[in-house]
Amino acid sequence: MRFDAFCERLSRLESLSADTDVVAAVAALFATADADADLPTAARFVQGRVFPAWDATTLDVGPRLCYAALARAAGPNVSGDDVESRVAETGDVGDVAAGLDLGSQQGLGAFTDEASSSLTVASVDDELRALAESAGDGSASRKEDRLFGLFNRCTPAEARYLARLVLGEMRVGVGEGTVRDATTAAFEVPVDAVDHALQVSNDYGLVARVARDESEQGLRELSLAVGRPVQAMLAQAGTAEEALEAWETVAVETKFDGARVQLHHTDDETWAFSRNMADVTDALPEVGEFADRALGCPAILDGEVVAVDDDGAPLPFQEVLRRFRRKHDVEQVREEVGLAIRLFDCLHADGDDLLDAPFETRHARLESVVDDPNVVSKLTLASDLETVEAHEERALGDGHEGIMLKNPASPYTPGRRGKNWLKRKPDVETLDLVVTGAEWGEGRRASFLGTFEVSARVEAGDRARFAPVGKVATGITDETLADLTEHLEPLIESESGKAVDIHPDLVLEVGYEDIQASQTYESGAALRFPRLVAIREMPPAEADTLARLRALSGRE
Repeated sequence: MRFDAFCERLSRLESLSADTDVVAAVAALFATADADADLPTAARFVQGRVFPAWDATTLDVGPRLCYAALARAAGPNVSGDDVESRVAETGDVGDVAAGLDLGSQQGLGAFTDEASSSLTVASVDDELRALAESAGDGSASRKEDRLFGLFNRCTPAEARYLARLVLGEMRVGVGEGTVRDATTAAFEVPVDAVDHALQVSNDYGLVARVARDESEQGLRELSLAVGRPVQAMLAQAGTAEEALEAWETVAVETKFDGARVQLHHTDDETWAFSRNMADVTDALPEVGEFADRALGCPAILDGEVVAVDDDGAPLPFQEVLRRFRRKHDVEQVREEVGLAIRLFDCLHADGDDLLDAPFETRHARLESVVDDPNVVSKLTLASDLETVEAHEERALGDGHEGIMLKNPASPYTPGRRGKNWLKRKPDVETLDLVVTGAEWGEGRRASFLGTFEVSARVEAGDRARFAPVGKVATGITDETLADLTEHLEPLIESESGKAVDIHPDLVLEVGYEDIQASQTYESGAALRFPRLVAIREMPPAEADTLARLRALSGRE
């Protein structure tokens, strides 16, 4: 499929507002992408994804690198700063890219006007994958060169959507739900079969291809694969009274103050994946060592890694992050921060997929698979409030965060935040909010981003955006500031004095005293005394919504 034809479809999608029209248009696109390689790629690209959701590979291209490549393709009279300024004015890198006179470097690119629209969906995918593979010294320069070459071949429409794709912000109103429904419509398969296939594969391109080529039977035959992560099942806040009323018998577990880990193990290899499905195996060698010692069959297990002191007592969550994002000097930091793994669910064991099995059955299978009872969560089945409170008292006394309340009969539902898992914490009220801006510090903190604008998610179908609700500047150590700055600096989209705009990527757990009405923020809401509680390992799409803030404040 030619890339210009694909971009023409995207342009039509962008003009649609009704969800049913968007689904129909995406279904028509899938029916058109008839080449075997094009359909899976189109299913990803239309969401602004280059790689499947389970694949931790990233382009590692921040806004500044993208702006520099665009400026080079636009000629010597345009700089990266010029592109950045235009993006700040328009709010859309795609509009800016489409308005530039790209391809002016004909002497370098050797492309004619006729050839400038010769890109295909497959060739763009190949180029971006090659770009992602560039690593090590000089990789930023090599990435810019390859991206410049791509932009230099683009028509204005192609540049619009390529720039958005590179930065992961397609903005055509297509998200995971749209692609699911379009797959169902395009290939006339049952939605529950598509849902099953997505749960076990977490790959929208693969599911679209199987729906086309193998229909319903192929979708239902898809299964979990060891080494391919799936989304984690999520919990929501709740009370013991609610759980007992809903289920009569409640499975009670300790809530660990750690980082979520999905452990995949075969006879030959072990992987550890974060909640965002990033491969963190190298950063957590203890996980592999545990698996080699205590697992005797292929398995997919769900749990957390917890920072512990020399006596095995839990340490604050921030200590976990010193290990979790570590790429260098792993052994040195391992000596400073020890980790323990705690497992609480079993998704697959020795060839058996267990997603549909009741939680109580999955936990029993977990105990049979793991040859180390100390790492398996202790489960209490309670039918009265006193038993729940006794477990909670023990958990808090041991220095843990609280308790989890689970429906013993519930299946494992990847990526869903339902009422079958409830978390109970006797802690400060907190919200999960997205960093969308920051300010450089002063004095000894001048090299750090020190004040962070946090925003709630505003839901509008698949066109989510983020609305600021406060600024966080307290509860942050110098070490945490350094980690935050390292993560956020490549995501800076524009600067004005000390203030910077940040591409939405990082989620913070923010404590607060109250939620007030505000005329300062367009959101109409502001947190009183916000402070950092933790850095969250979760995507912005799972952050708290503005509607929830308003409901908590009593204004809705």
